[in-house]
Amino acid sequence: MIQYNFDEIINRHGSGAVKTDALQEHFGRTDLIPMWVADMDFRTGDFITQALRKCCDHGVFGYPTLSEDYFQTIRCWIKNKHRWEIEEEWINFIPGIVKGIAFCVINFTQPGDKIIIQPPVYHPFRIVPEMNQRQIIHNPLIEKNGQFQMDLDGLRNILDQEDCKLLILCNPHNPIGITWTKETLIELAEICYEKDVLIVSDEIHSDMAIFGHTHIPFASVSEKAFNNSITFMAPSKTFNMAGIVSSYSIVPNEKIRTNFFNFLQGGELNHGNLFAYAATKAAYTHGSEWLKQMLKYIEDNILFTSKYLQENIPLIKAIIPQASFLVWLDCRELGFSQEKLVSLFIDKAGLALNDGEMFGKEGCGFMRMNVGCPRATIEKALDQLKKAMET
Repeated sequence: MIQYNFDEIINRHGSGAVKTDALQEHFGRTDLIPMWVADMDFRTGDFITQALRKCCDHGVFGYPTLSEDYFQTIRCWIKNKHRWEIEEEWINFIPGIVKGIAFCVINFTQPGDKIIIQPPVYHPFRIVPEMNQRQIIHNPLIEKNGQFQMDLDGLRNILDQEDCKLLILCNPHNPIGITWTKETLIELAEICYEKDVLIVSDEIHSDMAIFGHTHIPFASVSEKAFNNSITFMAPSKTFNMAGIVSSYSIVPNEKIRTNFFNFLQGGELNHGNLFAYAATKAAYTHGSEWLKQMLKYIEDNILFTSKYLQENIPLIKAIIPQASFLVWLDCRELGFSQEKLVSLFIDKAGLALNDGEMFGKEGCGFMRMNVGCPRATIEKALDQLKKAMET
């Protein structure tokens, strides 16, 4: 068995990575430890690079086809990983999940229509509809004893008063890292089905459930979820290959599927590239051991972060995620304004984290930290934060 080295320090500066090479643009400095953009600093598995080399060695880069083994690989992965049996005809390539959300907004709603999001949540859920002249309806999560849950009663009240067309679901949730329970998803499906509100479920972090938690695909929980949803998945976050656009949609309902797939086909938006297909097949065929080792390393990184904060900076608390490599830091006990909080991390500690408020006003007092990196990077970052707090 190969033992993968996640402690390896890889210099990404100058590689064209947003995470490192866009620091000046976004933070006004280049000397920050980058812990913001949601990709990892780990070397992608050799099974993926070998598949890409094989494509390069062939030397002819013509139009690729969506082969039978591409669909079969996805079906087997989802069945084995998430206990959800899907059909080949339900699957179609999309050129990125944010783009897929935009396609749904454009195809299933009209300018002025209302779309529901559940903040604090991944910011493109708000940006994409707004930039396409749709109205955003906020149904914020509820916090109880440090735990977050959907406000399903609030959603019912909204739908009793507002004519909404679509709800964008983050499953697992970003930035908090929640793996929603089956009971929650069933109730959500019931509410939206009765009001004819289509659910678009972003499940890009689905393969990264940790600490014994389980991801449940939304469309698998009930007949109403099955018949009133579009699911987006990808191997990109899982296997750290976001630069290889490799997302896909799963649409079980025939009417919705025909509508959506015709839209994709009309603009050839369902045509991927040679490397996306090769990388997806390699990841899902040979990636299980790499994923197992990576998730264990991420769990240890999260526990290290939480323990360090408890022992050295107790006014900042790490909310332990149930999925993914993103940690939601609760900084509210500092009593800082959001501007001062952001300045603490960037100007004083030299860290590039995501401002919690970018995920909605409900993120005020929080910061999002990416721990998908070598342990030494995290230790250095936390030491800098501790020093900043002391001074």
